[in-house]
Amino acid sequence: MTSTLPYAGEVTPQQAHELWKAGQAIIVDVRTQEERNFVGQIPGTLGIEWASGMAMAHNTDFAQMLETEVPDKNITVLFLCRSGARSHHAATLAARQGYVKAFNILQGFEGDKNAAGQRRQLNGWVAAGLPWTQS
Repeated sequence: MTSTLPYAGEVTPQQAHELWKAGQAIIVDVRTQEERNFVGQIPGTLGIEWASGMAMAHNTDFAQMLETEVPDKNITVLFLCRSGARSHHAATLAARQGYVKAFNILQGFEGDKNAAGQRRQLNGWVAAGLPWTQS
């Protein structure tokens, strides 16, 4: 876990899974609904889009939606996206809103690209063999 970030820290997909499985955290998937439906999703997680559409327009209601869905600002909230970028921004915003235990899940759902430009091979939730489903 890192302390120089604007939020509580970062966790690996494996660490996130253990915290979530033990009931010690909520996972907020900030990917688009289309990504969750067609790329895959983690059953039982909360979906709040950080951005949407082809242009990936920022969801200006994100902060309000987060406060509605997760009113307890002392709970551990783990943010997930495809590779860790949008979730970094979501965790930053959450910390500014007063969420004292906002974490970014490193590598995200699909992870970094390999030498062939493919995701899901090197790291991330899927590559770690953690539970997920696909529509």
